[in-house]
Parts: sequence; structure tokens; C-alpha cells
Amino acid sequence: MEPLKEYYANTCRPRLQESCGFKNTMEIPRIEKIVLNMGLGEAVQNPKVVEGAANELTLIAGQKAVVTRAKKSIAGFKLREGMPIGCRVTLRGDRMYHFLSRLINIALPRVRDFRGISPKGFDGRGNYSLGIREHIIFPEVDYDKIDKIRGLNITIVTTAKTDDVALSLLKELGMPFKKK
Repeated sequence: MEPLKEYYANTCRPRLQESCGFKNTMEIPRIEKIVLNMGLGEAVQNPKVVEGAANELTLIAGQKAVVTRAKKSIAGFKLREGMPIGCRVTLRGDRMYHFLSRLINIALPRVRDFRGISPKGFDGRGNYSLGIREHIIFPEVDYDKIDKIRGLNITIVTTAKTDDVALSLLKELGMPFKKK
């Protein structure tokens, strides 16, 4: 079993039940999935960029990345329907906890001038999103083999109903939030 998953089950759940006053154990919030997304605007001119980005995202996530395609044509961006414009990965279960553990303990501390992540990334329904400017903070990515440094969006979807409960869940799991 993944150590972070075990920590959540044995330590975080009882603390959350006590602090938030949940009577039923099924009310206790948990993480449902983590979605990694890489939008590639330069893929309009050079479609081969998507392959490299998908391979790098596969290395980071430990799961094969799916190429996302344009839903609509937008003439101003020279974009046609069906063109590849990005890639994404949805993580669940043990892979999700493994990625979250690596994100908290390895990748985020490697960010230059890191003082914590913003607690303002919640959407009002208990989901948290953060953007990473350089995907090279993950140790799986070989710096010499990449062609360009790209950004990455990470969305953590929880079962929490409010942002405050989701914030306390992520704090219990060890997310390094900035002090307000």
C-alpha cells in the first residue's frame, strides 16, 4: 500500500472527523483524482511538439498521456477542429497517492524561491488547482533530453463540499500552503 494512502487512512481521517465534526465516516473528504494537463499553444504550427510533451507527461505521471484535440475551429488562432493542442493524464488510486507524495516531498521543494503554494486555488466546490511553470522540477524528466521547458496544470479533485474542508484535507496530507 502507498505510504501516503496509509497515512491518510490511519492518521488524517480520524483527525478530519474530529476537527470537522463528521458523524458518518463516509462524510470524511478524500481525494478522488488528480488531473495533469499540459496545454500546447505552439502545437498549431508544429504538431510534433505534442508527442514530446505527451512522452514527458507520461514520465511524470507514470501513466500514458492522452492527446487532447480542439473542439472548435478558431480562425484568430489558426486552429481547426480536431487539431492536437495538448495532453492530459487522470490519476486515481495508488498512482494518484504516489504522484501526490512525489509532488509534495520532491517536486515542489525544487521550485526556485519556493515559499509555499497559494491557498487561493480552490474553485468553490472543494477542488484545488495549481500551475507549475517548469515541468523540469520532477526528477523523472531528464534535463538534457527536453527540447523546451513547459508549464503544467495540476487539479486535485476532492469529495469535500466546501473549500475550507478541502484546505484542511490537503493540509493534513502535507501540502505546503503559504501562511495567510
